[in-house]
Amino acid sequence: MKYSLIIPVYNRPDEVDELLESLTHQSLNDFEVLVVEDGSAVPCKEVVERYADRLDVKYFVKPNSGPGMSRNFGAERAQGEYFIVLDSDCVIPPDYLKAVETELQREPADAFGGPDRAHESFTPVQKSINYSMTSFFTTGGIRGGKKKMDKFYPRSFNMGIRSDVYKALGGFSKMRFGEDIDFSIRIFKGGYRCRLFPEAWVWHKRRTDFTKFFRQVHNSGIARIHLFKKYPDSLKIVHILPALFTVGCIGLVGLAAIFGVLAACGFKICNTLWWICLVPILLYGLLVFIDSSIQNRSLKIGLLSIEASFIQLIGYGTGFLRAWWARCVRKEAEFTAFEHNFYK
Repeated sequence: MKYSLIIPVYNRPDEVDELLESLTHQSLNDFEVLVVEDGSAVPCKEVVERYADRLDVKYFVKPNSGPGMSRNFGAERAQGEYFIVLDSDCVIPPDYLKAVETELQREPADAFGGPDRAHESFTPVQKSINYSMTSFFTTGGIRGGKKKMDKFYPRSFNMGIRSDVYKALGGFSKMRFGEDIDFSIRIFKGGYRCRLFPEAWVWHKRRTDFTKFFRQVHNSGIARIHLFKKYPDSLKIVHILPALFTVGCIGLVGLAAIFGVLAACGFKICNTLWWICLVPILLYGLLVFIDSSIQNRSLKIGLLSIEASFIQLIGYGTGFLRAWWARCVRKEAEFTAFEHNFYK
């Protein structure tokens, strides 16, 4: 068995149905699928059973412990030479495994990952969220997926690793968020070869609305500080940019409000100053709108991308600042936000 596809799932039977359906169309068939139900209230057992005659698929149920521990649970029962971790909200193109195989034949790798795209069937909100997570004008420009980067850190929605390396590193940590970056850091520290496979991409739905999206990126910002506490050399200047963006936006809006009040009180010079403060924010929104509208060929998605991009940067930035204050200033223990309603 060459590949074991490990899929943790929590209350998402419809997504698992789409994912498994896409896997039935793979052009390379040397793989097994392990679906790990992480204590779901809405299980996907019946969905998985419908694919038993078309896929080598195994279904497991365990108490809820988060995606990292569920991936480890699946890895302990997997038979493949390579483990490929996928999120349940992904849909896999037919030549995905063929692209992985081609890259491994071209140049061996101990670990790898691929980028993500938005499918035509995704909602406008999902497409705008995808834009905000992959665009050069958001943190997408500093994430994995860029050939010019000196290191590529695979993310858990599309991450592959040799089974012996996975076991040698002990799999994913108990971190609830940021566990994939933690694993990638340990891969590099272990001296293993890790590469981006540009053609091994997936369609990734991510969060389905802006509220869930904010919760996700806020926790990602928190996780970055947790990673810094574990690996001080992992924090780069680019990771601080969303926090600076957040502080800058708050400062500009605050100044605009002060000048607006002064203008109302008769200070004529403030009639111009208040809106000048908002120009950088408006220009950034315009830039995002133009770029996303061109990429998605939709003005509606362009408008939604403005909201998604501000949520992405400010959500991450506020999480980063919150965790910095708690962990670095107040010396508190590791924590997460929205723990009881993250998936709602």
